[in-house]
Amino acid sequence: MILETIEKENDIKNVAPENWNLLAEEIREFLINKISVTGGHLGSNLGAVELTMALHLSLNLPQDKIVWDVGHQSYTHKLLTGRRAGFENLRKYGGMSGFPKRKESNCDCFDTGHSSTSISAGLGLVKARDLRNEDHTIVSVIGDGSLTGGMAYEALNNAARIKRNFIIVLNDNNMSISENVGGMSKYLNNIRTADKYLDMKEGIYNSLMESKLGEPIVSSIRKAKSSVKQLVIPGMFFEDMGITYLGPVDGHNINAMLKVFREAKRCKSAVLVHVITQKGKGFAPAEKHPARFHGAEPFDVKTGLPLIPKTKSNYTDVFSTVMCKLGDRYDDIVAITAAMPDGTGLKRFKNMYPERFFDVGIAEEHAVTFAAGLAAGGMRPVVAIYSSFLQRAYDQILHDVCIQNLPVVFAIDRAGLVGSDGETHQGIFDLSYLSSIPNMHIMAPKNKWELSDMMKFAIDFHGPIAIRYPRGEAYDGLREYRAPISFGEAEWIYQEKTIALVAVGSMVKTALTVREELIQKGFACSVINARFVKPIDTQILDEAAKTHRLIVTMEENVASGGFGEKVRDYLDRHCPDVKLLNIHIPDEYVEHGNVDILRREVGIDAGTIGQKVLALMR
Repeated sequence: MILETIEKENDIKNVAPENWNLLAEEIREFLINKISVTGGHLGSNLGAVELTMALHLSLNLPQDKIVWDVGHQSYTHKLLTGRRAGFENLRKYGGMSGFPKRKESNCDCFDTGHSSTSISAGLGLVKARDLRNEDHTIVSVIGDGSLTGGMAYEALNNAARIKRNFIIVLNDNNMSISENVGGMSKYLNNIRTADKYLDMKEGIYNSLMESKLGEPIVSSIRKAKSSVKQLVIPGMFFEDMGITYLGPVDGHNINAMLKVFREAKRCKSAVLVHVITQKGKGFAPAEKHPARFHGAEPFDVKTGLPLIPKTKSNYTDVFSTVMCKLGDRYDDIVAITAAMPDGTGLKRFKNMYPERFFDVGIAEEHAVTFAAGLAAGGMRPVVAIYSSFLQRAYDQILHDVCIQNLPVVFAIDRAGLVGSDGETHQGIFDLSYLSSIPNMHIMAPKNKWELSDMMKFAIDFHGPIAIRYPRGEAYDGLREYRAPISFGEAEWIYQEKTIALVAVGSMVKTALTVREELIQKGFACSVINARFVKPIDTQILDEAAKTHRLIVTMEENVASGGFGEKVRDYLDRHCPDVKLLNIHIPDEYVEHGNVDILRREVGIDAGTIGQKVLALMR
């Protein structure tokens, strides 16, 4: 196999050009076979194989730098830099990350995980290079979906001012995770289909080059802002910003990309190379269902079907069902997502109530302020965003929603430990950053029925309110404990004495296991479902403090600013004699791995909690 000859960076340059296509086939076969076992981001990587090969053939790593936006598409890059063996433990605890990691290889120049960041990071690397009087090439690769994020335009605006080479590669596959939306998508689609433009460009170029003055004229046309491109494609968005535009070029034709990259490296300014690729290329199921194979679980290579079919509903499914029912009940409910109608469970709502569904693209900041406007206009907006992505809209939550005390519901999916995507995606900070904002209220359901009840409560609530729920299978225990939701009130699950476990959301299930262990050791044990993280139920804390020797808070959030910190502050001031044990995730970033393993590592699994409680009681 040709792939086996690539043991380190730049080894691809030893591969004969006539074998490039064969190497691309081997890479695709390798990725399909490995990801079918480990799971991972398949579609985006299959689409970027030739593009990555062309970049590695054009550059000299690690001196030259490639910044991968998000990093979903960096698997081929990892293969070409000698990390083939790492795919055995891809996204497993202690194994290779599914994203670029500086500590993993000196060929990974910047850690990524969230969208629309690569141009800003690349521009920073360019300025650092120039200030240090160095001379190497910086390339930022960004997808067309990521261009729906405002941060990308802020970076483009600044990139237009530089007078040194900076290459931006637009990997255009007409997809982000779901189908792209908005004006940029339409604009790029016009370029992709502008056959007249491509034919005219090629014809003019060939005619000029046949004349004696061809080269000077071609050079002048390239430099002119009013070039022939603007005659055929109105606006020429990138050129109007001051960024040289090259393309579009076939992203599966290595020779064509090598040619355009050579030209791009000659530019003494920012240059955007527009590359057209097909997401999922080379694997029929991924080509047909690119969204399904964006982040794939282990699957059967022959059929593309998951190896472990889903048998029980998850919290996203429950949210989806409740939203559809609420949409039928209230005609002023609107739903907003940031490029993830499938991932957040809003696709069914979109199909049923298309005029009340809004996908704003990868633009979390806009999603939140847009929702604030809807609320100010008399609607009931529900913003569904993953926990780690909602971080990006902190200012908008504070400034545009909470200062005005507007009734916006935040449905926060993937809260807590999410597993294999690692530190950039763990939803372990939301309780902290939301709790710090005046007028914000926060709930967390113990099971799937409580999520439904909380959504109904939140829709009628007169102010900002967030409901955070975890990834994965929805807990269906404790169905008989379904007291009506009352503002700021917790719920006794078991009311005994000695030890009180006060658990938030997903940790209620863990608390039940801890309780059984403590009972076996001879300790009476209560379980309280916190329900509200803000405000905390001080009345139930007072009651527990009178009848229990130890109160244990349990949350799937970092310590700083979390639920336990609020309980400690209250008890220190009002019930100083009661012992308190805070169970939380340490104030640190949590790497990738199986969620059960991660829970043990950070100390929020039932076994570790039980040991800590017993140690205190002894």
